[in-house]
Amino acid sequence: MTSNAHTIDTDLIAPESPALVLAENPPTTNGVYVRFLKPVLDWTAAAILFVVTLPMLLAVAVAVYAEYGRPIFFRQPRVGRDGKVFKVNKFRTMEEDRRTVAGDGSRFPDRRLTHKSENDPRIRPVGRFLRKWSLDELPQLTNVLSGDMSLVGPRPEMVGIVERYADWQHARHAVKPGITGLWQVSARELPLHEATHLDLEYIHRLSLAEDVRILLGTLPAALGDRKGF
Repeated sequence: MTSNAHTIDTDLIAPESPALVLAENPPTTNGVYVRFLKPVLDWTAAAILFVVTLPMLLAVAVAVYAEYGRPIFFRQPRVGRDGKVFKVNKFRTMEEDRRTVAGDGSRFPDRRLTHKSENDPRIRPVGRFLRKWSLDELPQLTNVLSGDMSLVGPRPEMVGIVERYADWQHARHAVKPGITGLWQVSARELPLHEATHLDLEYIHRLSLAEDVRILLGTLPAALGDRKGF
């Protein structure tokens, strides 16, 4: 990965954009909350959620196995904090999932440049249901427990997509990626690569209050209500 992960080329961004604000007023990502409190809260909350949702995780695993067979999960390389590559955990939702075959997505560089098609014949009823309610993301609680992800943060993007980033977009890697984030609760209709400004806005406003606000808005957003964001 590129070594200038936090470099922002201000010539490539519009005046008064969140990216320019971040370039001129770098946020404190090494503060007490980010370095100490947030990891503790993440691990504690993820552990509790994992135990509480364990019956649901088992039920989903059985449903995925019945619909698709093995593997039940897939682990895919994604880019995390400071450009570190890790493997994200998800329930399988597609037949012969090309994301599993492609690995880092390099063989399919344009997949994330357009919306996912829910009419894809590889997505069966179980997979469609899991995607609709974001249940396929639940295994990422294990990524939080391992320290690669946070409950709240920018969504982790595929390696092949990040390699095509403009320099300023790498600033989203100043913090750990999250299971949910500002994109999920405010502009999920946009493709992820077009919402980098939201990631930078989140980093600029990063605080306990902001994380709580996003967490409280995640369930309503999943149900289709993004009012207030």
